[in-house]
Amino acid sequence: MACPLLRQCSKWNANCSSLFETLWYSNGRSVSFSTSSLGRTSWSSGPGNEGQPSALRRRTGPNTFNFTTSLTRHKLRLLDPSLKSCFCINSAHTDVKVQDPFTIAQEDLTNLYDDIRKELFVTKELKALCHYYFDGKGKAIRPMIVVLMARALNSHSNRSGELLPGQRAVAMITEMIHTASLVHDDVIDGSNRRRGKGTINELWGEKKAILAGDFILSVASITMARIGNNTVVKVFSQVIEDLVRGEFMQLGSKENENERFKHYLEKTFKKTASLIANSCKAVCVLVSSDPKVHEIAYQYGKNVGIAFQLVDDVLDFTSKANHLGKPSAADLKLGLATGPVLFACQQFPELHSMIMRRFSSKGDVDQAWQYVFQSDGVEQTKNLAQHYCQEAIRQISMLRPSAERDALIRLTEMVLTRDK
Repeated sequence: MACPLLRQCSKWNANCSSLFETLWYSNGRSVSFSTSSLGRTSWSSGPGNEGQPSALRRRTGPNTFNFTTSLTRHKLRLLDPSLKSCFCINSAHTDVKVQDPFTIAQEDLTNLYDDIRKELFVTKELKALCHYYFDGKGKAIRPMIVVLMARALNSHSNRSGELLPGQRAVAMITEMIHTASLVHDDVIDGSNRRRGKGTINELWGEKKAILAGDFILSVASITMARIGNNTVVKVFSQVIEDLVRGEFMQLGSKENENERFKHYLEKTFKKTASLIANSCKAVCVLVSSDPKVHEIAYQYGKNVGIAFQLVDDVLDFTSKANHLGKPSAADLKLGLATGPVLFACQQFPELHSMIMRRFSSKGDVDQAWQYVFQSDGVEQTKNLAQHYCQEAIRQISMLRPSAERDALIRLTEMVLTRDK
């Protein structure tokens, strides 16, 4: 089963082994990894495989894998002794003291929200709705990653580290798409709190909130077209498709308990990681034509994005509501089974029936909450997030050294240790 596999995470050496450099043997037969043209462990970007490392997929075709019900019988072995061990978060930096990522990106992000608000120049009421979340008080994690990645890639390509106009536009587009998705998510979930204040749908109503989200997406599309790069348009079109598909996945659940973790990781990729991964790729295609470098940028964004969401799912159990800016246990109340719950199922099978009825019976939310804290679900989810961050470090460390590259490495540590 998937969860017994992932429980091994806590037993692995966090500094020198990686979830992505392991090979599982089934019934005594070697199951080969697919490898990309870059000579690295590959992640399929096709439907159904987006959120999973290759080591977590079983064979369903020549080079595809899915979760299997017999992982407890498998043996863990290194894929290839010639592969480099995963970089340690604390040792992958250069000798220069690494600056805070926010400090390095601050100059490029100073006027970001002002510029977005200028793009959203509309009638008075729609302007108030669209500007509501672009008040400069957000964490701006996604545009910060985009800015740092752009500068790191510029340095890697023997150019000035300065941001290109198109790259800064990508950072704006990223934040606009993210914010539009939040507006729509709040309508779907019926949420009344976001970032410590009332949601748009709570203050203006669902109809106007939907229209505001649509308008933000349309402005993002216009900004995208002005960049004048067809690949960038294709990349962001994929993001929007993934967001919609991910939302549909979240509305359903798998009856087969052995498929739930796979479903959860795919949904996590589509709803969260795809935007970060493809935004990193977008700034890359503007400065480099090398597909190997495109892949590095994409894989860093994908792995950091999945880790970010895994930590977010942990915080839904461990953070106080006023600290997180939204109600705690929000996922359970929405009927969602996230990482901590899925891990807890291994110790408390009673959770399976609760998951299928989406915690809708009286007392389900409170009981599920207790099961999670009586299990090691939270800790195992943290361990899984750490391994995704290790893979992100391995990817970004392939770029030439620069302050921005090291800041992206430092960022993975911040993702793991954040408390809101």
